[in-house]
Amino acid sequence: MSRKYFGTDGIRGRANGLITPELALKVGQAAGLVFQRGDHRHRVVIGKDTRLSGYMIENAMVAGFTSVGMDVLLVGPMPTPAVAMLTKSMRADLGVMISASHNLFEDNGIKLFGPLGFKLSDDVEKQIEELLDDNLDRQLSQSANLGRARRIDGVHDRYIEFAKRTLPRDISLEGLRVVVDCANGAAYKVVPEALWELGADVISIGVEPDGFNINKECGSTAPEALSRKVRELRADIGIALDGDADRVIIVDERGHVVDGDQLLAVIAQSWKEDGRLAKPGIVSTVMSNLGLERFLQSHGIELIRTAVGDRYVLEQMMKNGYNVGGEPSGHIIMSDYATTGDGFVAALQVLAVVQKLGRSVSEVCHLFDPLPQILKNVRYRSGKPLDNAEVKSTIAAAEQRLNGHGRLLIRPSGTEPVIRVMGEGDDRVMVEEVVDTIVDALGHAAAA
Repeated sequence: MSRKYFGTDGIRGRANGLITPELALKVGQAAGLVFQRGDHRHRVVIGKDTRLSGYMIENAMVAGFTSVGMDVLLVGPMPTPAVAMLTKSMRADLGVMISASHNLFEDNGIKLFGPLGFKLSDDVEKQIEELLDDNLDRQLSQSANLGRARRIDGVHDRYIEFAKRTLPRDISLEGLRVVVDCANGAAYKVVPEALWELGADVISIGVEPDGFNINKECGSTAPEALSRKVRELRADIGIALDGDADRVIIVDERGHVVDGDQLLAVIAQSWKEDGRLAKPGIVSTVMSNLGLERFLQSHGIELIRTAVGDRYVLEQMMKNGYNVGGEPSGHIIMSDYATTGDGFVAALQVLAVVQKLGRSVSEVCHLFDPLPQILKNVRYRSGKPLDNAEVKSTIAAAEQRLNGHGRLLIRPSGTEPVIRVMGEGDDRVMVEEVVDTIVDALGHAAAA
């Protein structure tokens, strides 16, 4: 389905570029109309991260929702998984997170959740898109039926208690020195507080948002500052969240970064040993390293792959009954606890294993050696280079060469005229040669 506004994770773009007050108002109106089902008083929960443009978008969405008769509950800066959780627990018809996730402050976005806390399906997003290009004036509420808006206190405590309950009661974080980097984003209050309540010695960085510094040289996409702080303070672990805290990267006591694939391995192995895996498998994307797949197979756990995007991971989990999934970027979904990725809850699962085994983070979180992985992009102006006969022949020969020793992933970008060529395998030199031959063929086809 071709979509004008929605991408793989809501609507996202430059603030006052794509994401304007006018668009935010219309999204509020359109989503409000789609989710007014039944004759009860309808309500929507709106959270946001710490970007300067959040004020503008929040106010515009309040106007949109109230103009079609929906009451609005404003919770302020909160992690994306907290908004999803609150949407369900507060029995709202809809949840909204105003965030551009790991992007810098210039961007912003709108993520929507249904009444059970799940991201919207393609079909529902299509209904909203169709309304966005309509004249909605004739569908506005009468004066007496307009919605109301109010700010809700105490929601931070709700999320803290929810997160704490995901850690087994017999496990304490006492004795652990934890450095947490909240990316100057949505989790800057709740996560340090929750770690402290669980007994950890907490050092917080990335907790001074000013509207401009979200994800700037901090957080899960820039963990260098966290690595330095962990080494400087001789901490046991570093936890790096992104701007809306739905993804996490871990840093071990040596300052080495642990990605989402290793975290999935830790959680999958631990849950299988404890009998907590709903099925002997987990879900990840085509970008997860082959080393993860081989490690899981050696422990009787299947890796089911999906297209890139946590929404596709969750769809596969729900469809086939898996309760753990995620991405190398650190989106970890555990459906026993949450309806979307939750970076902090994932970090707590890793901490539980560390405390249970009494071993260092570097020992716990290095379960396999990733295979060498090469990723190159080929830009093209027009046409479909992947349909070129020479390109097809080159790809077939490359797959034959890697057979049994690696894999190829070649896909066009969904947002720009770029073809991404990824190869991985046991032999780095072979992988580089294979990727380069495909890149050369695509380059010739693009120039033709």
